Amino acid sequence: MRAPLAGAKVLITGGASGIGKALALGAANRGAARIILWDIDEEAGGAVVDEIRSFGGRAECCRVDLTDPESVIEAGAQTLSAGRIDIVINNAGIVTGKRFLELSEDDIARTFDLNVLSLYRVVRQFLPGMIERKKGSIVTVASAAGLVGVSRQTDYSASKFAAIGFMESLRAELRHDGTPLHTLIVQPYYVNTGMFDGVRTRFPRLLPILDVDDVADSILDSMEAGRQSLVMPAFAAAIKLMKVLPVPVLDTITDLFGVNGTMDGFVGREGERRQES
Repeated sequence: MRAPLAGAKVLITGGASGIGKALALGAANRGAARIILWDIDEEAGGAVVDEIRSFGGRAECCRVDLTDPESVIEAGAQTLSAGRIDIVINNAGIVTGKRFLELSEDDIARTFDLNVLSLYRVVRQFLPGMIERKKGSIVTVASAAGLVGVSRQTDYSASKFAAIGFMESLRAELRHDGTPLHTLIVQPYYVNTGMFDGVRTRFPRLLPILDVDDVADSILDSMEAGRQSLVMPAFAAAIKLMKVLPVPVLDTITDLFGVNGTMDGFVGREGERRQES
């Protein structure tokens, strides 16, 4: 099932910056009828809204704390009061980049609250209407870290495995119930949004740090083509095949490509708590 953007009403979490901002601008340029940004940073979200409106698009921003169930319920009611939502893009996320023994209970809880539990909160607001209309699309921006565990990502990688499991199970449930909705799981390698500032890649031709606009374009293209899985770059998808190898062999391959050293220089956006991917 395809998810055409022309005339669609699109909600994007973490839409004030990074991939979310690029998706919002791209969807508006492709003729989306209405763009709704959910983000904890209302000022940055407002700037994106102004940019969309500057070229004739319709957009609005709602301040939402996705880790607060009541905030999501209130935002959902406010958003739906202005009409249906055709496409939900779960883009919000957070990374700590800490070693396992450096993680506090709060770090772990916050990562799972935003990267996993918020998916349930957000989708619950809009899925009933999609099921009733028998039309709609749920997209989740996960990560290639949901394909294989990575050093200094025991919280982040685990949360992305969970996000992928959530989407695969949701897709299976909808299919089993005969509900014709579109779903898409997105699993990009590192993206140059600033969220992963300081990461390095050993073989940039095979595993490049991805450009945020290219990633957004690929996601939107995949939605409109009706794809249900997108791994970027294509080489990263090879890990799915490698998982059948004996563990020592898989470890040797990931070490060869320097996967577990990518986070050694990680700094990220220090001191910020953005809800984005």
